[in-house]
Amino acid sequence: MADKVVVKAEKREERGKNNARRLRRDGKIPVTVYGGGGESVAAAAELKDLAAILRSDTGHNTIFSLDMAGEGAGDVIFHERQIDPIKGRLIHADLRRIAKGEKIEVTVPIHLIGEAAGTAEDGVLTQQMREIKVLCVPSKIPEYIEYDVTELQMNESITVADLKIEEGIEVHEDPEAIVASVVFVKEPELEPTPEEELTEPELVGDEKPGDKPGAVTEEEDVEKP
Repeated sequence: MADKVVVKAEKREERGKNNARRLRRDGKIPVTVYGGGGESVAAAAELKDLAAILRSDTGHNTIFSLDMAGEGAGDVIFHERQIDPIKGRLIHADLRRIAKGEKIEVTVPIHLIGEAAGTAEDGVLTQQMREIKVLCVPSKIPEYIEYDVTELQMNESITVADLKIEEGIEVHEDPEAIVASVVFVKEPELEPTPEEELTEPELVGDEKPGDKPGAVTEEEDVEKP
């Protein structure tokens, strides 16, 4: 987002589930604003404004201005989000105030680019970590961290320590944690279906059921005159 987004909010005097339901019916959601040296404040903001921020390129790491009636405007960032598991809709958010020069911890996605060399040898590239936690000032928050896997061979891995992180950003993850690797995946052996199992062969010929080789028929048993 080129221009900083401004979201209007108002203090929320009432609490509880009934109040939250009324807000959602009106297209708003309850939010809690805290940090930055100020007291915690319960407020309400338009769902469409907050949802638009979450859908942006920077998503939950977007710094935006919260203009609260009677309090003025200040920079905030999403800290916690509660999503309705059925509708997939934001129903509550915790917003953290941003104090000047303060470092904050955020999660940043990891983007792998290129085609790993090991995949040409029947290897499969698997990504074990899709995001990492970093600590930095808001102006340094990267949109994502990119890594080129082109040179990654069969049975090779990249770790957190291999990622290229800009100066001024602290990584809050185990340096030895595996981010991605190329492994050989053996195809599972298919078991035969019941139809494919061996069965006794059927008799082919003029013999009738019950006939035995060398058996004498009634006609053959009759004496010739």
